[in-house]
Amino acid sequence: MLQQKPPRRCEGTAMSAIILDLRPGLGIGPFSLGMRISEAFAQIEQQPKIYDVVHVKYYNEEPLKMDIVISFPDHGFHLCFDPWSQRLRLIEIYDVKRLQMRYSTSLIGGPATLATFIAVYALFGPTYPGVYDGERGFYTLFYPGLSFAFPIPSQYTECCHNGGVELPLEFPDGTTPVTCRVSIYDSSSGKKVGVGSLMDKASAPPLPVGSIYMEEVHVKLGEELYFTVGTQLIPFGASPQDVWTELGRPCGIHQKQVDQMVIHSASDLRPRTTVCGDYFYNYFTRGLDILFDGQTHKIKKFVLHTNYPGHSDFNSYVKCNFVIYGSDSVGGSFQEVHNNKQRAITTSTKWDHVKEILGGCGRAAIQTQGYGSNPFGSTLVYGYQNIAFEVMKNGYIATITLFQS
Repeated sequence: MLQQKPPRRCEGTAMSAIILDLRPGLGIGPFSLGMRISEAFAQIEQQPKIYDVVHVKYYNEEPLKMDIVISFPDHGFHLCFDPWSQRLRLIEIYDVKRLQMRYSTSLIGGPATLATFIAVYALFGPTYPGVYDGERGFYTLFYPGLSFAFPIPSQYTECCHNGGVELPLEFPDGTTPVTCRVSIYDSSSGKKVGVGSLMDKASAPPLPVGSIYMEEVHVKLGEELYFTVGTQLIPFGASPQDVWTELGRPCGIHQKQVDQMVIHSASDLRPRTTVCGDYFYNYFTRGLDILFDGQTHKIKKFVLHTNYPGHSDFNSYVKCNFVIYGSDSVGGSFQEVHNNKQRAITTSTKWDHVKEILGGCGRAAIQTQGYGSNPFGSTLVYGYQNIAFEVMKNGYIATITLFQS
């Protein structure tokens, strides 16, 4: 089912329409096509008085099957993010009367400026005839990176001849339809995107050459991480200086609390309130934490995050696009690795398939951060040699922790 975060305030409070710059094929206001979901949230947090009612919607049971949607009900538009890459692929203004848009020096939409067919045509200029969807009763007019959907009353469907409408569109009674939806999408693919079934054709623009976002991180269990775009190699036992040299300055550094799992060790008599000397380097923009031993200052653990909605750490980290190979592939050549993708474990792999690849394991440990700070409930942690999986209730992996047994 669809899940959403609670709004910041009651929706009944009236607000005046805001004005956002419309950039066909690029975005609207501070939101740009291709931006990461974390960047969108950062923009929202910078303007809490404007975006004070925000809904985050996603398909909890199968989070990769439907968009992650950030919706602004007060302003009548939402942002659709590709569920795998978590990049903005489509912007839709679904209540044009709530949002006033500025294109060049002119305004359109909002409660005072109706976005009629005539007004759209006058502002954006001539274009090719659009597409009429008889089943939905919509006529969609396309411009590069931009489309307008107009509802056609049943008594005027005869105005749509052979799927097209002569421009500018006017009904026999002299009226003109008012757009009910505006879509903004990347036009570089050359595909027409509008409403209904055409929505799924919209995709985020290509990443810049050399971008490290969503780069594959190859995991060699018990040995190292390999970053495929920058070709950095980070082995267990590396020093903080080594990591700085390869990955740059960490986003944060914090001291690790005593591992709660030490209670299961009868030989460890330290009080559980003890703070150990180990410390983390946090690379939030890479979806990665690195744990150093407080005595030797060598890497002892890596924690990689998938950034799925429905987990307490959602939006704290960028998604780490890791690839782990089964025990019969670990240590193989690069070509052997790519020839054995059926045994690869990635961010998209569900827990049942992990068990098929790695075999069964013992009972799971329950991990929770407390229901006050974590409304999504507990997760389960399963351990294998050199790796532990934190698994969400829907069977998807939330984090993996890498260590040397």
